[in-house]
Amino acid sequence: MSTRRSPLATAVLALVCESPMHAYRMQQLIKERHQDDVVNVAQRNSVYQTIERLVRDGLLAVRETTREENRPERTVYEATETGRETLKQWMRTMLSTPAREFPEFPAALAFLPVLTPEEALAALRQRIAALEARLSAIDTEMADSLSFVPRLFLVESEYQRAQVATELEFVRGIADDLSEGRLTWDFHI
Repeated sequence: MSTRRSPLATAVLALVCESPMHAYRMQQLIKERHQDDVVNVAQRNSVYQTIERLVRDGLLAVRETTREENRPERTVYEATETGRETLKQWMRTMLSTPAREFPEFPAALAFLPVLTPEEALAALRQRIAALEARLSAIDTEMADSLSFVPRLFLVESEYQRAQVATELEFVRGIADDLSEGRLTWDFHI
């Protein structure tokens, strides 16, 4: 059986390869390491669903189930040998092969005439402010982290920074073109 690869499944497998752990600890570590910028763990249920799928597919196994006083039962998971090999294969593929991804922003650009040029410009200016704030936050996080974390654990932040900086430059250009009338349309949906 071939398990569907996802960023969350990759993160879960990588974490249990580090050390056996329970779902709540996985979610905590992803957030502590700021990996929630690249792996969606906003819904706790998605972590549990991913774990169930990985167990069902033989990539994770239950190591033990414990219950501390007045606390819910906790199941500790570990990677199987198949899970470790699958993770390595996923990583080789994810690093080597560009994937077709479908983020919202390019879709919004594709349907820009839904708005008037003025509405689009206002929305893009909001995006510019958000991107500037995100870039500043990444710079601060990286500067703070570099004092105690090896660069190896910050390369995804470097990538995110490059993406945000490039997007910011692009959006500023589109906003300038809208503002100066070099990009316009006289119809909207």
